[in-house]
Amino acid sequence: MKKKSLFLSSLLAVAMILGACGSDEKSTGDKDADAKSDQPYIAIVSKGFQHQFWQAVKKGAEKAADEYNVKITFEGPESEAQVDKQIEMLKAALDKKPQAIGFAALDSKASINLLEEAKSKKIPVVAFDSGVESDIPVATASTDNEAAAALAADKMAEAIDGKGEIALIVQDQTSLTAKQRRDGFKNQIESKYPDIKIVDIQYGGGDHLKSTDLAKTIMQAHPDLKGMFGTNEGSAIGVVNAVQEMKKTGKVIVVGFDSGKQQLDAIRSGLMYGAVTQNPEGIGYETVKAAVETLDGKTVDKQIDTGFYWYDKENIDSDEIKAAVYE
Repeated sequence: MKKKSLFLSSLLAVAMILGACGSDEKSTGDKDADAKSDQPYIAIVSKGFQHQFWQAVKKGAEKAADEYNVKITFEGPESEAQVDKQIEMLKAALDKKPQAIGFAALDSKASINLLEEAKSKKIPVVAFDSGVESDIPVATASTDNEAAAALAADKMAEAIDGKGEIALIVQDQTSLTAKQRRDGFKNQIESKYPDIKIVDIQYGGGDHLKSTDLAKTIMQAHPDLKGMFGTNEGSAIGVVNAVQEMKKTGKVIVVGFDSGKQQLDAIRSGLMYGAVTQNPEGIGYETVKAAVETLDGKTVDKQIDTGFYWYDKENIDSDEIKAAVYE
């Protein structure tokens, strides 16, 4: 009986020790949860998820979130043509009461009411990739799209010896990014190269399949076409595919924008003459950084230039370009 009592006492002691340990672990976990909940929350609404470009932007934003100890969410519609879907995402983000918002507008005008709401709630907005036609954003982290597109125009002119017919496939008619790239390219051609004629500009929604069909239609209508410029990843790949399908490789020069595995492969193989790459990780990083500094009461630059580079078969494997492209 005495042995049995001693055994039960031992079991009780062990149970008490385990219970105490469990209590400590729960307490620690609660503290961790409280610490995480105290992190500033930044909601990021992107233009999309379908291209590798946006995954690279997301990676940069996550890197900054880790460094600055903030919580972020990063989302975007499946297609860059889904303006209504993006507006719904922005509304949902506002409803979560974030401390700040990062926003890449598909349609500058469609988002104004929600940006006004963010302002009224004292939620700072950092625009990225594409600005908005408003002074509400405290900063815009983006490429100088007009200058980058002008460089693409110079490279196109170089490739076709400064004369001939060319066309553009642009991702959309509503985002500032698309307008700036279209106009930067167009203005450079028209002001510097009188013997080059832009015969058509079409809008493929950043979708490579739609862009392929549009590019094929342009080539059919203009059999002497010398070159085509695709203003983002999906547009450029659409043009490359169209040139292959129409058996115009080497006859129609393709210049692109952004990078991604398909464009890199196309340049290495000679299907694409070259492209302008942005710094997508830098865009994501600078967006979060600007939001954090604003929350800390610091003054941030209204325009944050994240840079761009031309790359082609000659420099594609250089260290500078490797750091700026994504696959």
